[in-house]
Amino acid sequence: MPIILIGNYLPDRQESMQRFASMLDEGFRQAGLQTEIWLPIVFFGALAKQTDAGIGKWLGYLDKWLLFPLVLRLRLRGKKFNKYFFHICDHSNSPYLSHLPAAQTGITCHDVLAIRGGLGYADAHVKASRMGQLLQTWILAGLLRARRLAAVSNFTLNQLREIGVPPATTAVDWRVIHNGFNANFWVMPQVQAALKLQAAGVDPSTPFLLHVGSDLPRKNRVLLLDMVAALGDRWVGNICFAGAPLDAGLLARVEALSLQSRVISVVSPGHETLVALYSTCAAFIFPSYAEGFGWPVIEAQACGAPVLASDIAPMPEVSGGAALHASPDNALDFAEAFLRLFNDDARQALIKQGFINCQRFEPTAMIDAYLNLFALTKTQTVLL
Repeated sequence: MPIILIGNYLPDRQESMQRFASMLDEGFRQAGLQTEIWLPIVFFGALAKQTDAGIGKWLGYLDKWLLFPLVLRLRLRGKKFNKYFFHICDHSNSPYLSHLPAAQTGITCHDVLAIRGGLGYADAHVKASRMGQLLQTWILAGLLRARRLAAVSNFTLNQLREIGVPPATTAVDWRVIHNGFNANFWVMPQVQAALKLQAAGVDPSTPFLLHVGSDLPRKNRVLLLDMVAALGDRWVGNICFAGAPLDAGLLARVEALSLQSRVISVVSPGHETLVALYSTCAAFIFPSYAEGFGWPVIEAQACGAPVLASDIAPMPEVSGGAALHASPDNALDFAEAFLRLFNDDARQALIKQGFINCQRFEPTAMIDAYLNLFALTKTQTVLL
């Protein structure tokens, strides 16, 4: 029973979704399945220098929402695909569900933040234009067509059910399938990590707090600055922001707190550099206001970093209790939680619990769960 994975439009540069599709593809192949990845064709979008703004964005829409549905329907005209399964890897592509055989198609819902933002929910921390509101309403309507749906956390599934339910006349299987690791994360030896840090402009001899992620407001990067200010002379290490460059607002806060000499930015680190940062930080700080899953929490745990994260769902669900949690509105609470790690026994216990928690997110467990969603087993796939 081959599986066709529906991936994302490449010019949109959604790297996490590309990695997720590749992870499913590799996992299914290792389980004995024949797989293919189908991507929206870049035709109109090739006429633009970029597809995330201006006319390029609209040309991208033509490729995604006009051309690719036609391609899907043309490909499925024959009987070849009657025994295939289809899986849409990203919920934002839910409109494709109406062009695929309903009983043979599933979809992964990574979060409903943009949908909730489009519907006006302030806790989503996502602002939507009028066009964005219409698009997210359309995406939600598409999701409600899904007969097989995997949400990446209980929190995400519950949020989806709060804002919409499929027709009562349709038999559906909506369940939670936690993400697995989409790359290898390990405790990098200190000597090797020090070389990686030096190459990235990070002094390995000075302790640092680490944040990994974008500059979206919901990531709440400013809390690390306020946290260090609250620590005062009780801790004199640095802050490292890995991912997006520091924006103007964050830089202004750095200057206001006189932390210019203690803030480091590592823009778009390579994978081994990221592992080195996780493996050597004094603590990984993840004070996000809103997530669908929160991959960095388990990435840090796998590299032996003690984790301090927001107490807002789904962070406690993902951390498995192997993190210290505090309100993302209270930098002092984060500071006090960090001070608890000065006790080496407490620190080592938290790290050990993190390693245990990571076992829940092995990619093979995720693949088994997806096979179960399609009512398949590894034994069955090998025989097909």
